[in-house]
Amino acid sequence: MARVSQEHLDARRRQILDGAAACFARNGFHATSMQDVLKEADLSAGAVYRYFGGKEELIAAIVTEVLDTVRGILERAARESPPPTPDVLIPRALARMREQRPATLDGGEWMFPRLMIQVWTETTRSPELAVVLGEGYRDVRTAWGKVVESYQDAGLMPADADADAVARAMIALVQGFAAQMALFGGLSERTLGEGLRALMAMGRTTAGA
Repeated sequence: MARVSQEHLDARRRQILDGAAACFARNGFHATSMQDVLKEADLSAGAVYRYFGGKEELIAAIVTEVLDTVRGILERAARESPPPTPDVLIPRALARMREQRPATLDGGEWMFPRLMIQVWTETTRSPELAVVLGEGYRDVRTAWGKVVESYQDAGLMPADADADAVARAMIALVQGFAAQMALFGGLSERTLGEGLRALMAMGRTTAGA
């Protein structure tokens, strides 16, 4: 019997996760059945259950994958010299997420922000998912802390700045912007970058100039 390549296994797993993500973003976690996921992924029950035991495992895998991607983007940014400022880094991270999760819903709306809101909602009732999200959130906060330290080393931020406070503020900014994208649409990463750039310029201009 021919062995199945790791590349094939990875592609099948990706197919399942993409199908599940589309269903969750479109209809919500509880309104989505495993049968819906099978249909979206165009796979048999045996093929899907080989990888995931149910919806809870699917959404946990999606969350872990997304947070790992964000953490990796931040860790690479912290190693840049000079490090990219928030008005560059945050839109870059969102654009990278759009590249890696480009799927859209009917009408062309980017799927990821709506999926994020579904994850938050489910986390309030699922202790298991709350643990997964909490661990990922701590990792992202740590990665943001490294970015802040690189700002301090480059003289872009005061040495006594609270790295964790900055990390929490940056995460909140991204979460809030993603919520706006999901609820109201019509927004892009460029809008966020322009707004951040304007905020960062406060105090640099001379009154009345």
